[in-house]
Amino acid sequence: MDMGDILDQWDKYQATQIKKQKESGKSTVSHKKANAPTAEEKALAAEKDFELKIQAENSKRINPMEMWLRRYGTIDKDKIAEQELEISNQTDRNYLLNMKPEARLDLHGLTQAQAQEKLDYFITDCLRRGIRKVIIIHGKGIHTTGTDPVLGPFVRKFIERDKRCGMSGHPKTKQEGGTGATWVILKQ
Repeated sequence: MDMGDILDQWDKYQATQIKKQKESGKSTVSHKKANAPTAEEKALAAEKDFELKIQAENSKRINPMEMWLRRYGTIDKDKIAEQELEISNQTDRNYLLNMKPEARLDLHGLTQAQAQEKLDYFITDCLRRGIRKVIIIHGKGIHTTGTDPVLGPFVRKFIERDKRCGMSGHPKTKQEGGTGATWVILKQ
């Protein structure tokens, strides 16, 4: 047997192998990269990685104090005390009487109808904004010709009838308005 005969036999053997593979439907060529893991190997590796991650998480120790703080949080006692003081101040009569007015309305030169409309809107807006004490400037009526002052008594009646208005009075000094202005504490 010489080398040519051996090569012929090899060709015949290869041809029969190719024929068998074509009949079975499998190809001899592998499309995977050299040393690349198969799908089964990849699944096993992922499962092992997942188990290792879980074991690492379970082995971590959390400081008990940190865990308690995460669960229950902290309380700012100073902030709570300030809020309680502010609430008590807002309801304390002396505090409200001595505080400066937070909003001002000037009714000079208006008629009663215009003043009614402005007062109603002003009080509503102040309550919406959380304002506790306002001052209404109505004047003394010294510029009114031929009749008694109009706006002063009108403002007084408005305050008495409106349920949103509480205590009222005139400022003590002339610079604050004297009897030409009226301060009102609004009910919250």
